[in-house]
Amino acid sequence: MAKFRNLFLPKLNLDWKIATLTIVSTTLLILDKYHTYTSSKLIDRTILYLIIPLLVTLFIFRENPAQYGFQLGDWRVGFALTAFGILLMTPVLWWLAKANPNMQNYYERFVPGLPWTTFFDLLGWEFLFRGWLLFGYARKFGAEALWLQAVPFAIAHVGKPEIETLSTIFGGFIFGWIAWRTKSFIYPFLIHWYIGTITILIAAGVLG
Repeated sequence: MAKFRNLFLPKLNLDWKIATLTIVSTTLLILDKYHTYTSSKLIDRTILYLIIPLLVTLFIFRENPAQYGFQLGDWRVGFALTAFGILLMTPVLWWLAKANPNMQNYYERFVPGLPWTTFFDLLGWEFLFRGWLLFGYARKFGAEALWLQAVPFAIAHVGKPEIETLSTIFGGFIFGWIAWRTKSFIYPFLIHWYIGTITILIAAGVLG
């Protein structure tokens, strides 16, 4: 009997909040991929990636969402980094969107409804990765959380143009660092909103 019990040793000492973050976030990404719940994917993603994590934070973790980056944080640094990111990325995006036919073919269908479509598409998305997962993992893993949240972020891009998907492990890390530095998901969201909107407009030929 003792030998049988030894099969299950050593005993796992798991952090239930880390397990919850991982299981819930992965499940939400899968559910988004396979199902539509309302008349709009934008509504679906706001519910899945913003509302549900906030509800888990409030009623299961019993914590303040500000601890997960749901706050203005260091707004002076945040707006400075946002402006710098926009200035830095604009010429890069211009070149990528103009030079890559796959980008043009993929994004030209997303012009109607801009910029609000990208706003609601990315708001919950950024909170999930740069808020909920980043700050939740950081309590256990410290700065390694920057890479940990970037992995599911990159995998979730599979199906988009290859050149964009390949960049996302690094882009996810940089977005994570901005959130880490400012203690808020808002500033990577603003940069991502700009990137998503301008990429569509350039790729579709609306700009340039």
